[in-house]
Amino acid sequence: MLIDFHSHVLPGIDDGAADLSVSLELVASSAKQGVGFLAATPHFYPYRDDFETFFQNRERAWKELSAALPADSPNMLLGAEVGYFKGISKVSEAESLGLGNTGIILLEMPFSRWDRSVLSEVVDLHQSGGVTVLIAHIERYIAYQKDSAVRELRNAGICFQSNAEFFLHKKQKTALRMLERGVIGVLGSDCHNMTDRKPNMGEAVSVITAAFGESAIEQINARSENLLSGRRNNELA
Repeated sequence: MLIDFHSHVLPGIDDGAADLSVSLELVASSAKQGVGFLAATPHFYPYRDDFETFFQNRERAWKELSAALPADSPNMLLGAEVGYFKGISKVSEAESLGLGNTGIILLEMPFSRWDRSVLSEVVDLHQSGGVTVLIAHIERYIAYQKDSAVRELRNAGICFQSNAEFFLHKKQKTALRMLERGVIGVLGSDCHNMTDRKPNMGEAVSVITAAFGESAIEQINARSENLLSGRRNNELA
């Protein structure tokens, strides 16, 4: 059973599924690829959204989708893709942005080199009690970062999510190398639509299996399940 930690399947809430019909296509496609748990993680940007409005919009979208889901759909976890902001570790509402009741916050990091203040803030958030930080699509930032910054977050027990897309095109070798080194912890589709950003977990699984065998997928699945159960990155191996 695959766990997709990152998707934009809720209808009409962000730049993901435009309406219910697209949402249902995304969920059905994910199910066909073996996804058993699907995290619905619409964007939350503090400069654009306030907490109350975001939760109201997410609840509206979830009610619309859940009422139409077939019985054999993946289990859904409501959360958010939270844009990093200064002071996030001190905001009491941050924990409520986690996936279901897991406390996992899918965090979109700055698309620039992470300085000392950013690293300290993220570690503080992760160590604040009820929150487990999961860094979204690590491949999008890695070129900007020093190895020491990535290592610091990993040593603090923070796990990195990679988009399945990373394993499918010209940077495939880099993706496989990062997975082999343990930098990539779990996967997500980051699906938005059925055209250029469609569900692709199954394709990534095929690439990883061809490179490392089925045991690699078993390890990802075990790590994903352990993360959902509350274990930290330095306990996941």
